Amino acid sequence: MPKTSARLLSLLSLLQARRDWPGALLAERLDVSPRTVRRDVDRLRELGYPVAAMKGPDGGYRLDAGTELPPLLFDDEQAVALAVALQIATASGAGIEEAAARALNTVRQVLPARLRHRVDTLRVTAVDRPESRPGPQVDSGVLMAIGAAVHAREVLRFDYSPVSAPGPVRPEAEGEGEAEGAGGRGALPPPPRRVEPHHLVTWGRRWYLVAWDLERGDWRTFRADRIAPRTPTGPRFTPRELPGGSVADFITARFRGTTAATGDGVGGWPCRGEVILSLPAAEVLRHTRDGIVEELGPDRCRLVLGSWSWPGLVAAIGRFDADIEVIGPPELRSAFAQLAARYAAAATPPRHP
Repeated sequence: MPKTSARLLSLLSLLQARRDWPGALLAERLDVSPRTVRRDVDRLRELGYPVAAMKGPDGGYRLDAGTELPPLLFDDEQAVALAVALQIATASGAGIEEAAARALNTVRQVLPARLRHRVDTLRVTAVDRPESRPGPQVDSGVLMAIGAAVHAREVLRFDYSPVSAPGPVRPEAEGEGEAEGAGGRGALPPPPRRVEPHHLVTWGRRWYLVAWDLERGDWRTFRADRIAPRTPTGPRFTPRELPGGSVADFITARFRGTTAATGDGVGGWPCRGEVILSLPAAEVLRHTRDGIVEELGPDRCRLVLGSWSWPGLVAAIGRFDADIEVIGPPELRSAFAQLAARYAAAATPPRHP
């Protein structure tokens, strides 16, 4: 590669690595004179890169955003990370699957042979768990509108559609199991919601908006596939402090039916119980995503587990197919007795007249 071309690539890589570069520091890193840096910057501009000059005692340069996307320069690890991320994005549920697949094909075509081999050996196939009905797809324009309001800290107005099909009621997001605003025939449509948008998150391949509801005066989570944003947005707002300390703690607590996560290792479930299982701790640990397992002997361990209902907790413990000693609380013991009677009745053959 000619020396000038190699130096241009090095200059472009430096400009992409940080926002502002003093001219003298660029000259030092490239081992050239400030005059050569100015000429190389002019060459990059001719190639379509929007390099802005900064005024001041030392002067400097900045790579700004342009009206078109110029060629980008990635190091080896960035290129591999981009290819893997695009493979995962094909099953994101964000309405960008086709675009992600086309972008992955474009990136792969321009990768050097050594990197193309690394990407091909790390092919990721995103497979969704089978469900009775396909997950909802969110229009990418809706996600962009929500994200813009979150970034600008502007009040968001939107219509919130009812649930399109009946489903089990779970303490997850607002309207997750309820047809809010469905109304009867001839009923007036509900007024648009007004919220202070704070976070756009994903949970179980669904997109949610975490926001402060101005009408209800409380925090809410809204499914993005049911949101139809209205324009223009409202006034700017000062963000409120999110309960739980972080969006991860908040959304986890909401989906488990609590108001805040406790951070005690079982995630703030509303129903928590402690039992002793006649199984090795290593075997229980392999099948416990969220809980505390303590070894008590070669074939005995203590398990602390949580759920959003006592019957659900009993069913989760019963799947280990081992002798169980209930430590507490009393609600857990009562739930075991309730399910034992129910299962015994189910095992009894029906009496025909």
